[in-house]
Amino acid sequence: MMDAPTLIFLLVGGFGAAILALALLGAGALRVVHVDLGGPASVESIAAFLGAFGFGGAIAVEVMGARTTGQLLAAAGVGVAAAVPTAYMAVRLSRWARNIPTDATLTRADLVGAIGVVVTAIPVHGYGEVRVRAGGLPVKLYARADTPLALGAEVFVVEAPSDTSVIVVPLP
Repeated sequence: MMDAPTLIFLLVGGFGAAILALALLGAGALRVVHVDLGGPASVESIAAFLGAFGFGGAIAVEVMGARTTGQLLAAAGVGVAAAVPTAYMAVRLSRWARNIPTDATLTRADLVGAIGVVVTAIPVHGYGEVRVRAGGLPVKLYARADTPLALGAEVFVVEAPSDTSVIVVPLP
């Protein structure tokens, strides 16, 4: 049978792990303090602190065979010694993950000047489809042209009247 101090430390550690799981699944629904306020009290840091404190303390109780108040305080100290750097790293990692630089969102202006290929023939007074590379990714768009263009024709985008359609001219 497990000793009461070990059980209490394990329950604290399990509570921290449960908070972390809920925070990850709930996408911030458990926000305690807004991260941008400059303080370290985020759900991630609290969960990391409680988890490391509880599990570190439980390990220390079992390894030391803690039975006296002094030994239990020493086990709690081991838990704190494990929890502080763990919470610090959780704060650093969560801030890093939130601030990862990303590419700018593509706009219509980014489509003008792109070279592509017709993937659905473009009729005289209608729309076909072209595939162009925008931002390094293939993008399929509706396309119009002054002249009919057959499947496979290479085109140059001269205008983007909307986010999903372009006006093209054939490449020589």
